[in-house]
Amino acid sequence: MSIVYWSSRQRGDIWQAWLAANAPDLPFYQWPETGDPCEVRYLVTWEIPEDLHKRFPNLAVIFSVGAGADQFMTAQIPDGVTVVRMIEPGLVDDMAAYITFSVVSLHRGIPRYLRQQQQQVWQKQDVPPASRCRVGLLGLGNLGQASARVLMSLGYSCSGWSRTPKSIAGMTSYVGDNQLAEFLKACDILVCLLPLTDRTRGILNRQLFDQLPHGAGLVHAGRGQHLDHQALIDALESGKISHAVVDVTDPEPLPEGHPFWTQANLWLTPHIASETHAESSVSVLLDNIRRHQQGKAMNGVVDLNRGY
Repeated sequence: MSIVYWSSRQRGDIWQAWLAANAPDLPFYQWPETGDPCEVRYLVTWEIPEDLHKRFPNLAVIFSVGAGADQFMTAQIPDGVTVVRMIEPGLVDDMAAYITFSVVSLHRGIPRYLRQQQQQVWQKQDVPPASRCRVGLLGLGNLGQASARVLMSLGYSCSGWSRTPKSIAGMTSYVGDNQLAEFLKACDILVCLLPLTDRTRGILNRQLFDQLPHGAGLVHAGRGQHLDHQALIDALESGKISHAVVDVTDPEPLPEGHPFWTQANLWLTPHIASETHAESSVSVLLDNIRRHQQGKAMNGVVDLNRGY
């Protein structure tokens, strides 16, 4: 019974040393090394190797190295193999910090002050209290809920929208297509943390932006395929969206000359909002493997029909 890892070599070296010390009964191989293919029960990866069912005939679980598993195509998953996404404290904390930084920056007008600095202008602007800044979170999974808790602790008025009902203390929750418009009209700052599914692909489009209050802010840290680039550029240039913070794009990296590079009222970061921490994520992996060995439910199991 062994593990094959196919991702960052730097992180893999840390995992290999940690598992050797803490789980010597679990041989750990870094791709392309696999050991005996028939002994491989666990694959840790960001992408699926070709002919997976032939490579590892006794594979039981595929672990995503990230918070999502939407990069896996259902047709690539052999029958009977479970897919598990990464739920790791460092990843969640990093995302909450990024979202908080972005929301506070937009609320307090930091993009405007940075422009004023370049113009050598010293001018204060009125800012409403946090309680009057309505932050809406598209997506209320672990990352969305953690971000909402931090924002509410700072006094922000938070609401959330999801495909399935969620009940979170202190915030208004909206659910399903019928309540999306009502949710959007109450967002001074919209935060996207949705998983990527067929139903959420392209959701950040002209129709959605038109339903936001004029001058709303956008923070996008979901998936690159959620965003219609031209629709965002048009919304920024018209003032419909006052400023956007974008961490994920499609493609990545953006090509030379893409308008996002020079868009004055857009901050662009290179998919760094949240990444798994090597030391804590390997302990999460081992906990899930032990759960699987003991016949217990694993944390982060993906419903392939829903995509998350």
